[in-house]
Amino acid sequence: MLEVSGLHVSYGQSEVIHGVDITVKKNETLAIMGRNGMGKTTLFKSLIGVLPTTDGSIKIDGEELTGKESFQRVASGIAYVPQGRMIFPSLTVQENIETGMEVSRMKRIPDEIFALFPVLHEMRHRKGGNLSGGQQQQLAIARALVTNPKVLLLDEPTEGIQPSIIKDIANILNEIRKLRDITIIVSEQVLSFTMAIADRIIVIDKGKFIHEDLRENVDTDKISKYLSV
Repeated sequence: MLEVSGLHVSYGQSEVIHGVDITVKKNETLAIMGRNGMGKTTLFKSLIGVLPTTDGSIKIDGEELTGKESFQRVASGIAYVPQGRMIFPSLTVQENIETGMEVSRMKRIPDEIFALFPVLHEMRHRKGGNLSGGQQQQLAIARALVTNPKVLLLDEPTEGIQPSIIKDIANILNEIRKLRDITIIVSEQVLSFTMAIADRIIVIDKGKFIHEDLRENVDTDKISKYLSV
């Protein structure tokens, strides 16, 4: 579903992503793990088109995305939930979700969205800025889902969220995959969360992939060392 090959990304003269390759299948969840500053967010921003790539190819369902603007990539089937969530604080929950519907041209929010996120239904008339961090994260995921993505990118979805809500978000992501043929890619530092959702884990360090394992083969002690060095 997503094919990335030879991807290089730079900030000015400084190269941050050094020729990475990723292939993620339909209905697979991939976790990209690494410490702060190792290139996770830069990688995600380059996939959605916020940052330009200096070299390499990004394909979704066989369609080349390199050179396309962010809104064109969303129309092609990629959705991005950024670090910090970036919801619209002055809009209501319902209005926030509806901003994502311009791409899919839906007339109303699908029932399955509120079934996945019952708290958002309860708070649909409340301003987004009045929600807790966990509720805002659910709102950001709901807004991304109404674009009907083939690939969903989640950048640090557990950041600043209490442990009980982290479990809720893991359950929601697993439920989304049962309901839709969707590829999910998360960048994370919380190993317990990735072990609850991911089929495969890749570790990124200084803009390069240094370790990869299927979930059933993961040595959690080894991954923890990569995250704490």
